[in-house]
Amino acid sequence: MRKLEREAIYRDYIACLNARDWARLGQFVHDDVRHNGRPLGLDGYRAMLENDHAQIPDLHFQIKRLIADPQQVACRLRFDVTPRGEFLGLPVNGRRVTFCEHALYAFRDQKIHEVWSIIDKAAIEAQL
Repeated sequence: MRKLEREAIYRDYIACLNARDWARLGQFVHDDVRHNGRPLGLDGYRAMLENDHAQIPDLHFQIKRLIADPQQVACRLRFDVTPRGEFLGLPVNGRRVTFCEHALYAFRDQKIHEVWSIIDKAAIEAQL
């Protein structure tokens, strides 16, 4: 798969997340997906995303930087959100925060198979 095709698939995946179109998630995510080393499977990954949206009702993934090659994607995602209660162990409690996430995605069978994610928690702490 060429770089531009991988980028297009990733952008469609992000659009799926932003639309909360969980029925289409399997088009982009492998049945045996892992997140930060944890085997979640497609159902567990979907549950994780649904929980994220429940805790952050205005969750929207904004691509700021995208690098792709035939086997993987690296992305800097920006969020400007209002989490309910605690978020990442921090007492956000409905305050608006802006932060970035750096994520690396490995593909198998043309679907996301492995996700490694780091959220800039220090940026959130500085806003509180």
